[in-house]
Amino acid sequence: MRLLILNGRVVHPVTGTVLMQDVLVENGRISLMEHGLDCEADQVIDAAGLFVSPGLVDMHVHLRDPGLTYKEDILTGCAAAARGGVTSVACMANTSPAIDCPELVSYVYNRAKEANGVGVYPIAALSRGLRGEEPTDAEALKQAGAVALSDDGSNVDNANLMRDTLIRARQLELPVLCHCEDTSMVAGRAVNEGSVSRQLWLEGRPAIAEEIMVMRDAMLAEETGGRVHICHVSTAKSVDIIRRMKKKGVLITCETCPQYFTLTEDEVLNMGAMARVNPPLRTQKDVQGIIAGLKDGTIDVIATDHAPHSVDEKSRPLSRAPSGMIGLETGLAVTLTQLYHTGKMELPAIIQRMSTNPADLLRLARGHMSLGATADLVIFDADEEWTVDPLLFASKARNTPFAGRRVKGRVKYTIVKGEVIYRDGV
Repeated sequence: MRLLILNGRVVHPVTGTVLMQDVLVENGRISLMEHGLDCEADQVIDAAGLFVSPGLVDMHVHLRDPGLTYKEDILTGCAAAARGGVTSVACMANTSPAIDCPELVSYVYNRAKEANGVGVYPIAALSRGLRGEEPTDAEALKQAGAVALSDDGSNVDNANLMRDTLIRARQLELPVLCHCEDTSMVAGRAVNEGSVSRQLWLEGRPAIAEEIMVMRDAMLAEETGGRVHICHVSTAKSVDIIRRMKKKGVLITCETCPQYFTLTEDEVLNMGAMARVNPPLRTQKDVQGIIAGLKDGTIDVIATDHAPHSVDEKSRPLSRAPSGMIGLETGLAVTLTQLYHTGKMELPAIIQRMSTNPADLLRLARGHMSLGATADLVIFDADEEWTVDPLLFASKARNTPFAGRRVKGRVKYTIVKGEVIYRDGV
């Protein structure tokens, strides 16, 4: 099978360049990248006016499968990913039951074979049942195919368990992904501690609850030599901590999400439970700190933390609704709108944080635009404007605070191993 992509502007995230090139894909791999290619192919795509980049790799996704499939399942999650230009997803372990044994890791892989071709990579639980008490069998989980360990959705309050996990994970070369919020400071609280929580007469989730745990896990990584990855960073001070620790040589990486460099806590006043996430939306100062961290490379990854919930769940009052918002189908467009079209970041740097870096962190053979690389690609129009309408989503869920918002950046084709799995308008 030969696929020829003509007249595109090819984004090279590693070199930081955008080049006018044609791309020839043969047997699922990139075989040529040159301007003015003239060769036969089974399928030809004219990408004039469009960008061609490595497919996005979202390393923080909740597919809710097994056990919570009324919210989302692997098939619908993969369909949503394809619409957003995401060719690989790493799915979190807070399912029901939790993905804490090799059999459930295998279940995810087997179920993903029935989907559209998007790569699905399970992240296994750090502790049994996500209870933060007893460690899982990390070696067996890795052998089954787990790409990382995480109790995401819950902080690991037990520092000794986290320390032991980092030591074991270092031996196994498994990343450890940390949800950093001190449980005693945030349990049962819906929004950021600040002006909005005071207006609503609610106890808030203070920023220090995140920052304390970021510092703890960074110090544990320094002490053990283990590799720690901080999930969904939301505060400017967390960015500062990670920046300082990186300069010391600590093996620490981190991610943020579009909501944390686009929205503030004020959104809760307009959107209610639809804007409830963990960690919560913060202040404008925090948004600025997150953007600064993205620009200087302190923040390695942009992930979505795609967290589907049913309409009934998100219709509850703010204090009783579950936290989370979906993002697979809007992540690229919101990021381009907020960072690229405002001139805050160049396109190759954005794609590096949405594709190459997460792939490298999880040791996936994805996310690169080079000869011989797997032809996981996204072709998009960076300038096309559209209005976010959750009713048109492939996801089962509709819980996005971006509903009705105008964004710039539309995925036109999503390609996995040289096969077109999504085409806009078809």
